[in-house]
Amino acid sequence: MKTLADIRQDYAAQSLDERDCLPHPMAQFECWLEAALTAEVAEPTAMLVSTVSPEGCPAARVVLLKGVEQQQLVFYTNYESRKGQHLAANPAIAVTFFWPELERQVNIEGVVSRVAPEVSDTYFASRPYKSRVGAWASEQSRPISSKNVVMARFAQFAATHLMSVPRPPHWGGFAITPHRFEFWQGRPSRLHDRILYLPDAEQGWVLSRLAP
Repeated sequence: MKTLADIRQDYAAQSLDERDCLPHPMAQFECWLEAALTAEVAEPTAMLVSTVSPEGCPAARVVLLKGVEQQQLVFYTNYESRKGQHLAANPAIAVTFFWPELERQVNIEGVVSRVAPEVSDTYFASRPYKSRVGAWASEQSRPISSKNVVMARFAQFAATHLMSVPRPPHWGGFAITPHRFEFWQGRPSRLHDRILYLPDAEQGWVLSRLAP
């Protein structure tokens, strides 16, 4: 029987060269995201969101990317959730996309700001009815005695909002303004390709290769 130490996979599907990278990292990211969508990988927009608590401890969870707009990445959440409270106290954030079918990952670091209320309103209105009711019903990240608590609250808010469901004031979007991108392409013998983008002094970006 295999042990955890025995589990490994050699990557050899593609390579990544600086000369093949687009000058702007967001354009490069959108290119890779489109490739993931075209390849129909599982959950192509899923990203691991990492935040920092007021005590300085890291925390991570997976959320879905919902937009790439004006050189920012946008996702939506309960502002009173654990991640929402972390970001209110410290806007620093890191996100990781992993597309194993393509042997690729992208690591992005930056800071967040809340999107305009009307932007959150528009996206919230596009969500399925039950998801909109659920945003009211779930006091996200707070302890509850049982699942019945949430189900009862869901029934309560569904009865209150039979047709139109307004956006809760505690729910909305965050926009990530990146200041670091790293593109990772799996390669044989763990000699992976890693391309780093950092801002330069002229509001552009400079590329460099990192050791695997």
